[in-house]
Amino acid sequence: MRFGYWMPIFGGWLRNVQDEQMSIAWPYLRDLVIDSERHGFDLTLIAELNLNDIKGHRAPALDCWTLAPAVAAVTSTLELMLAVRPNYHSPAQTAKALSTLDTIAPGRLSLNVVSSWWRDEATQYGAPFDVHDARYDRTEEWLSVLRKLLTEENVTHHGSMYDFEGTVLEPKPSRLPTVYMGGESPRAKDVISEYGDAYVMHGDPPAVIAGKVADLGERRSAEGRPPLQFGVSGYVICRDTEAEAKAELDRILNVNASPEAYASYKDFIEGSHLESEVSLAEYSVSNRGLRAGLVGTPDQIIERIKAYEDAGVNLLLLQFSPQHEEMARFGRDVISRYPGRILESH
Repeated sequence: MRFGYWMPIFGGWLRNVQDEQMSIAWPYLRDLVIDSERHGFDLTLIAELNLNDIKGHRAPALDCWTLAPAVAAVTSTLELMLAVRPNYHSPAQTAKALSTLDTIAPGRLSLNVVSSWWRDEATQYGAPFDVHDARYDRTEEWLSVLRKLLTEENVTHHGSMYDFEGTVLEPKPSRLPTVYMGGESPRAKDVISEYGDAYVMHGDPPAVIAGKVADLGERRSAEGRPPLQFGVSGYVICRDTEAEAKAELDRILNVNASPEAYASYKDFIEGSHLESEVSLAEYSVSNRGLRAGLVGTPDQIIERIKAYEDAGVNLLLLQFSPQHEEMARFGRDVISRYPGRILESH
């Protein structure tokens, strides 16, 4: 099992807790990424959103592609999974950025390719916005061109969305970046099966995840393509006792913590057909983080992770709050004790 984490470029993950004691300032992030290697983490995902969809649109949100070289320069083993939305980026300029970043962090770059879903943000930032299947048409063509640019001497491409004539890209990166993708629709799975190297899912129970792993695995096998890697995203509450973990869960689910949170929650449940308790959990933590069930004692969390591994998962992408302290706890109490893992001491 590989352990990854979401870079806190939004200042937190919790909608009901205004101050999570997390900073977007570079000294905080610099120390976080340096320490994460010592704690045993393998990878960080740097998301790409220009608006903050957790703390509110006027709250700060950092840019992935500006932050990435700084993170690359102060780390030595951490894989950098850089989120990219094809409607915001030319494949040629992305290829050039990747080849340059590879000179800073050779062999440590990967991509989280996201078929953009947020119309309001695209409108504010002047980016094209494609309806659902058209998003994947763009992603498919974008990935096809990117792969050519990173591997071929000259690239000529005339497609429905991109045109290039005799393009030269040098230097070439030391290896092709791993392409991580997510999506549930049939069209999304078609593109993932054809162009992805890894499928990342929200943290449904292990039995549900096992079914998704089997589905994509069989599809890839039928196409004669190499096996996919599989990842799951989740939010962690690790405490010495179940009671302490439950108390922290109750705290982050408390929509009465602020009038803004309660008003947003009311809007959320009025537009939802989920059961109330599930809706509260879905609302309170970003990216449906509580679905993974990573709440409890270190032993309970280790058993849950083993169940995901048995289901075919080999990567966890985790969120914590406050991030620095909780990642240190997780490294000490979970990663260092997980079968097959050895945490270095410094």
